[in-house]
Amino acid sequence: MMVRPFKFAKILSIKESEKEKALSEYYEARKRFEEVAEKLYHSLKQKEDYEELHKRKLQTGLSVQDIRYFQQFMKNLERIIDHYQQLVIQARHQMELKQLKLAELNIEVKKYEKMKENHWKSVLNLLREEERKQMDEISIQQYCKREIR
Repeated sequence: MMVRPFKFAKILSIKESEKEKALSEYYEARKRFEEVAEKLYHSLKQKEDYEELHKRKLQTGLSVQDIRYFQQFMKNLERIIDHYQQLVIQARHQMELKQLKLAELNIEVKKYEKMKENHWKSVLNLLREEERKQMDEISIQQYCKREIR
């Protein structure tokens, strides 16, 4: 009996490589999200620290020029924070899309792996059945030889 190969082996191979690519893309998207989120955090921390410093300086007295400088600095910092917030939203969205794609491909690969597993189980069952038939045939032949003698 000739064992037939798994007919979807090439498709499984392609799906596995697609899954690996999607995994790589997901890790890149996650890394990008973490980098942008960290920049946002540092900007927010800078704002908080600067506001605290400004509050302390106000208690000791500040010139009008320093107050204007603070307001301009805070306005610029707010724009930077808004920019990073938008980047974080975009990066999170991209990361979630990559994660969904990865999950879908993972499911597809698992389906083909299950089909492959079932294929080999059926091949193994056929081989066992063939072996059992051969053993039965041998037993019958041996029995017939003994009866003839």
